[in-house]
Amino acid sequence: MKRYLYLLLALVCIGASAQNINDVLRYSTEDLQGTARFQAMGGAFGALGGDLSALNINPAGVAVFNNSLFGITGANFNRDNEATYFNSTTAINNSFWDINQLGGVFVFRNNDNSEWKKVALAFNYDMVENFDNDIVIRGNSPQGIDNYFLSAAQGVPFGSILIRDGEFIEEAYLDIGSSLGFLDQQTFLGYYGGVIDPVDPDDNNNTAYVSNAQYSQVSQDYLLRTSGFNSKFSLALGSQYKDNLYLGAALNFHTVLYDQYKEFTESGYDVASPIQFVNFDNLLRTEGTGFSFSLGAIAKLNENIRVGGSYQSPTWYRLTDDTSQRIDSDLADSEIGFIDFNIVNLFERYTIKTPGKLTGSVALVFGKEGLLSFDYGYQDMSQAELRPVSDPSFSSENQFIASELGTVSSYRIGGEYRIDKVSLRAGYRFEESPFADGGINNGGIGDLTAYSGGIGYNFGASRLDLAFSRSEQDVNEQLFTVGLNNAASVNRVNTNVTLAYTINF
Repeated sequence: MKRYLYLLLALVCIGASAQNINDVLRYSTEDLQGTARFQAMGGAFGALGGDLSALNINPAGVAVFNNSLFGITGANFNRDNEATYFNSTTAINNSFWDINQLGGVFVFRNNDNSEWKKVALAFNYDMVENFDNDIVIRGNSPQGIDNYFLSAAQGVPFGSILIRDGEFIEEAYLDIGSSLGFLDQQTFLGYYGGVIDPVDPDDNNNTAYVSNAQYSQVSQDYLLRTSGFNSKFSLALGSQYKDNLYLGAALNFHTVLYDQYKEFTESGYDVASPIQFVNFDNLLRTEGTGFSFSLGAIAKLNENIRVGGSYQSPTWYRLTDDTSQRIDSDLADSEIGFIDFNIVNLFERYTIKTPGKLTGSVALVFGKEGLLSFDYGYQDMSQAELRPVSDPSFSSENQFIASELGTVSSYRIGGEYRIDKVSLRAGYRFEESPFADGGINNGGIGDLTAYSGGIGYNFGASRLDLAFSRSEQDVNEQLFTVGLNNAASVNRVNTNVTLAYTINF
């Protein structure tokens, strides 16, 4: 009965957090989602408007609509990940369906002689990032999981991680995490999991540890499975002034749900090694909300040329994390199995501020025959922050973020050609790495390149659009944040097939 009660107490355990640059990058990135027309043209809508997902680029686009309408979009997401780790390559494919856009706009025309021609109000839901993904990494490494636990154990007094008389192992695990911190808790797992031992087990003040693993290289099998979403619900208000100026503003409300499951198995030690296998699994769950706003304008310079500009504010996310772990080995404590995914560490709420973004756009409109559009975006990722900044660990990580991340330029080009009721579309997108050194060379994220195309048919009172998009990006996936310096090189290819239906009112 005591153990069952303590599982409930675990839900209010407060521990030292381990948020880092990876969390900032995860919520600072928005994938190209939205309507099929928006995706087919590479998202280059900053000077065009007239599309519900264009509100993500420039809210002035809401004032371009000529009539009220409603739209819904569904997509098939296909993700191919090829991971190379010490000359071993493992590929895996994921495919799933989702509703990634839903919204509408109401247009109110001014029938008097006012120079403000109309007012438009729009609401739109977009899945700005879908986290569903699997990555499998396999290979033989000269660095084992013992390096992770040895790194965490540096300076940790042995006596502080010992189980007290009458204390259950899961009670000790939670208490150490809440009172001493994350690294002490990992030292506890490493010791009772059989991976490391103190140099002097009779000295409670001992701060030096040794590995129970002997090897020249080890066989590692790693699964990273993520799921969840970052969605955005936008409320936009826009107005048309005379015949050539559109102004708009939007309030954006984010909802975040993110699950990350890491399954790690290690074997292949020397025959004389005291330990022969280790299983170490980690589960992270993040929930929260975010808020941002955006302002924009579109101007018609003449019948053919439009220019646009917009400002997207920083997004302020308020998030909570909870983590669970489990470890096993042939040297583990007999009761180590009581530490499992039912034993939960709940961290204090924290804030991530992602940097704002500026976008400049130009479009050439050739009457009813078609158009060409170009967007340029600028974002300084070094301005991202973990808050509260008064937290010493956050302050240190923010300094690291400022030194590692740099400015990001993004380029989007889109075109549309109309043949009677049929529209043919194509797009191209390029986004620089958020890392100041280019990212992929020294660990991180490389540049992203994407191509897209699509077709639409106008029925008059409604429209059906189909789009295909493909993006490719190289990332370095580090198995653990400390101790194991080696990373797998992962080539990510995402292909989306999107179908949208729009009805006019």
